[in-house]
Amino acid sequence: MQGPTRSFELLEVLHGAGVEFIVVGMTAAVLQGAPAITFDLDIVYRRTSENIARLLGALSELDAFFRTDPDRRITPNESHLASAGHKLLMTRLGQLDVLGSLDEGEGYEELLGDSVELDVSGMRVKALGLERLIAAKERANREKDRAVLPLLRSTLERARRK
Repeated sequence: MQGPTRSFELLEVLHGAGVEFIVVGMTAAVLQGAPAITFDLDIVYRRTSENIARLLGALSELDAFFRTDPDRRITPNESHLASAGHKLLMTRLGQLDVLGSLDEGEGYEELLGDSVELDVSGMRVKALGLERLIAAKERANREKDRAVLPLLRSTLERARRK
């Protein structure tokens, strides 16, 4: 059985490979001070051929495969990563959701203006800002998204007061 996702180590591999990405989802909130636990790392990546090549290298290092069909262990390839869709992967460090865009079709470039750059143990990491993350959770309107909205709003309010 797979243990908890080791998000920091996943970030180290992606950062070390020079992948351009924005952390989205609850890990983005945790990086900005939300007192929460999350079970995967979600990223939106820049879909240029150069960045896809870097991402493929990182995914190979991580032994990544699609978790929707674990028996076949299908590994992502360039054509998978060129699409705007969601690639739900398992790696040797846990679950990694590699998103060409958010559900609203918003890719890396569209999200860049609403991201914040954070220092994560010496790494400069982009994360989706809390306001944009809240808006995305409100639009998704799934039960799990509605459940975290009060936490995200209180984290945003705390950040504004500082």
